[in-house]
Parts: sequence; structure tokens; C-alpha cells
Amino acid sequence: MSLLRIKANVARKTASNHLASFRFSRLIHSLQFATVKAEEISGSQPAEVQNLVQGNWFKSANWNTLVDPLNGESFIKVSEVDESGIKPFVDSLSKCPKHGMHNPFKSPERYLLYGDISAKAGHMLSLPEVSDFFAKLIQRVAPKSYQQALGEVYVTGKFLENFSGDQVRFLARSFGVPGNHLGQQSHGFRWPYGPVAVITPFNFPLEIPLLQLMGALYMGNKPILKVDSKVSIVMEQMLRLLHDCGMPVEDVDFINSDGKTMNKILLEAKPRMTLFTGSSRVANKLADDLNGKVKLEDAGFDWKILGPDVHEVDYVSWVCDQDAYACSGQKCSAQSMLFMHENWSKTSLMRQLSDLAARRKLEDLTIGPVLTFTTEAMLDHMKKLLQIPGSKLLFGGEELENHSIPKVYGAIKPTAVFVPIEEILKGENYELVTKEIFGPFQIITEYKDNQLPLVLDALERMHAHLTAAVVSNDPLFIQEVVGKTVNGTTYAGLRARTTGAPQNHWFGPAGDPRGAGIGTPEAIKLVWSCHREVIYDVGPVPLKWQIPPST
Repeated sequence: MSLLRIKANVARKTASNHLASFRFSRLIHSLQFATVKAEEISGSQPAEVQNLVQGNWFKSANWNTLVDPLNGESFIKVSEVDESGIKPFVDSLSKCPKHGMHNPFKSPERYLLYGDISAKAGHMLSLPEVSDFFAKLIQRVAPKSYQQALGEVYVTGKFLENFSGDQVRFLARSFGVPGNHLGQQSHGFRWPYGPVAVITPFNFPLEIPLLQLMGALYMGNKPILKVDSKVSIVMEQMLRLLHDCGMPVEDVDFINSDGKTMNKILLEAKPRMTLFTGSSRVANKLADDLNGKVKLEDAGFDWKILGPDVHEVDYVSWVCDQDAYACSGQKCSAQSMLFMHENWSKTSLMRQLSDLAARRKLEDLTIGPVLTFTTEAMLDHMKKLLQIPGSKLLFGGEELENHSIPKVYGAIKPTAVFVPIEEILKGENYELVTKEIFGPFQIITEYKDNQLPLVLDALERMHAHLTAAVVSNDPLFIQEVVGKTVNGTTYAGLRARTTGAPQNHWFGPAGDPRGAGIGTPEAIKLVWSCHREVIYDVGPVPLKWQIPPST
């Protein structure tokens, strides 16, 4: 080998070593916040989740051991606070004044601080090694496909980018109106609540808590954050990342506890506002306990209507499958009921829905564990539906094969049950048919041109109004349906879907004054601030003014 070739090989190896060294050092730097490795969490190497209060991470004496949703192995130990340990959290919230940590007249530099924190955190989540870390951590505790988990991280990162720089202070933009005389002006301001609480569920372990938490912080509030213990490890790691990005450690308290303990904290600390995302039952209890000082994003029995104009059957079939069964149906926006115009039944739609559902496999987590319903409970619900005259099982309806999912969770194949529209509307059937099953389960029905009023009647009687889809390019049909429905996030058009909570549009229910939104400036201002009017009246008093008669 020539000397020139030897030198070239040495140069290539040296460059390769430098690149590997750079990648390794960047990885160590990017993940220096992390205290766990997602792939290594196991029974022999269980992860631990701590609490944070008044700037200090700590472990309580009580440990809740979580089992792996895929194999039943004990793999995460969550340090949970019981009722005897709530005083530091109550004290921390109580120290925050009603006027908040910052507002337009107090510590306005904190608006800029959170713009900087958001920019740094958004950049961190854009790094492949960091986004991969969170995607895989999400998969460990809320099993979903890697693409779905990574999508959650992506939306979270884009949200943070959206509120970098001056965008946080723009949230607090005020307005002025001229007064009745010289020296008088009225100014409207967005004002924080001060001490607040954020309570979020298991299904989006990063996106929902992070977006709501940051909204609370942007507007000047001091939040206590409680995430479902089954998945709280994700936000524990995200808080550590935020601290690395400059967030003061005292700004957020983070607690792991059961519902009873958290309820006691809320009753004693009396936060000025509580954001709750979860079941309607708990939402209504909190609304009563907290005298209405709540914003809610509760249950979603979400519907889709396929209009009379049939287009792009392959595409519509794929979207229907994604809406009903991605994340194993565990989205508050999941398609729970499909109203299909009879024209669609003459196409390959139903066959394609069955074929697409059959593609979903436990191996790639395109179908997986259901964390709030057991297999038995979902199949029992199906059996009750099949007792309705004219109903039939379209596909699914069986337990997953060759799985090791613990019995405390659910494991069924993607399932669809057909129920005639006339039967759905009967008083003895309606509540059963519209019961939300937070899993891979949907109702499908069919309607004719003259039965659209029946469909609209079914929608009018529903209690949850989160997402909806009107799949049609007929403007008159869209106008009819949208004009007679309520759902806060409604997609309309050929490509309409029910799922998808990106960072670029409002996501939340409508029709309820307690309804909370997420993700947009309008949502943040609605949920995390209130209106305050300051009227300046500085004079001068008119020359030769005299005290007028009493009125």
C-alpha cells in the first residue's frame, strides 16, 4: 500500500473518531438533565420518580410500584405523597399572592425569561437524541407506536418554539380606550390568577401537561402540577430539562399522589384556578368542590359524519382507521361514532376499515394496552350492544393473541359494532351506545338523505362536545351540520378528521362555560388569565370647578 493511501486511511479514521467523539459528547450534553434511560428501565433496574416542592426534589416514604403495561413486570417506583405530607405543597401555593409571580405591572422581565426558556427548550426537543429519549420514554408508560409518540414530542417542541422571544409578553398585550375627559383613559389587561393547579391524564404524558403548564407560567401563575402517576416520569424528566433551560426551580411544584390526597391539597390550598383534563365524573366533582373555579377538558365521545358526496375512499378509510384506533383509541379526540351516508356503504369503505384494523400489531404498538378499561369490561360492553335489534359485530371483538399485558389493563383487537340509527335514538339504548370506551372501540351506523335530522338529533343529545368531523366537500351539507352542532374542535371537508391536536389551532370543547382550550394564544389567555381594567383619571380638574348639588 502506498504511503499516500496509508495517510488517507489514517485521516479518514481520525475524522471518523472525531465525529464519533463529537456525537457522544453532544449526546451527553443534550441528555445531562435525564436521570433515567428509557430502554434500561426494568424490574432489575427500576426507575424512580420524585416530587418537587419549593425548589427541592425529594422522595417520600411511600412508593407506588408500577407494572410494565406490556409484560406486567414491576419497573417504575413512584414516590407518592399521602395526606400527612401535603403541608409543604399547601404552604408553597399559599405563599403566591393573587396578583401572581408577574403581571404587566410587576416583574415584567419574567415574560422575557419565559420566552428565552421556551426557545431553549424548543431547541432541545428538536435534537434527535432528545426527541428520541422522550418518545421512547412515552412508549414505556403509555404504549403507542413510535411515530405517534414522536409526534407528541414534535408538537410539544413546536409549541415551545411558537412562544419564544417576545411571544410570551405578547400574550399579555393590553388595550386602551379614550375616556370622557382629558386625563381619563381605560386600559384592559390580562391578569394572572396567582396560585393554580394543573391536573392531567395518562394518554399524552408530555403534550397535555407541558402545554398547560407553560401557559400557566407564561401568564404569571404559580402552578402545582399533578400528572397521572402511571406516566408522571415523563413530566418529571421534562421539568429537569426546563430547569436546565433556565426555569427557576421554585416556579413549579410537582406532586405524585392519589386523587384523594390531591383533592385535599386543593381544598386546603384553595388555588384560584384549577385546570383538569380527564373524566367527566372527576371534572364535575372538582367543579363542585372548588366552587366552580375550574377549567375542564373532560370526556370526548367524538363523532364523524360521512356526507353524501363520495370521494377518495382509500384516503377516507385510512383517516377513519387512524382516528378510531391510533394510540389504541386512547385519545380524547378518538372517533367514537361514525355516521355513514348510505352512498359510502356501496363502496369498499367497510372492507378497507376491516383490513386496515387487521394491520395493527402489538409488535409495533399500533395496537396495545388499554390503561383504563379491562379486556372483560370492553367485551362485556360489546355484548350488551349486540343485544340491540339490528346490531352486528363488523370486526374485532376479541382479545389480542399471544400477549403478556397484565389483566388490570385491556387488550382487544380494534373493534367496530354496527347499530341502526333508529335504535340508537331509542331511550333505552342511547346511553349505552354513547358510553365512551377509552380504547380501540367504535360504533358505526348508516343514514339516508331523509335521515339527517335523526343524525343531528343524536348529536344534540350528546353530553361531550370536544372534536368532530364532517367529511364532505358539499358546502351546503357542511353548513347544515356545522350550523346545528357544538363541538369545539370541528374539522370539515374531504380530509376532515377527529384526532390531531397540533400546536397551530385551538383544541378544546365548546358549549360549556368551564371548557378549557390548549395550545394557542387564545386558549392560554382564556384558561390562565382573567381580565382586569385599570381606569386612569389623572386630571386636570376643570378651572373654577365647584362642588355640585348632591345627586
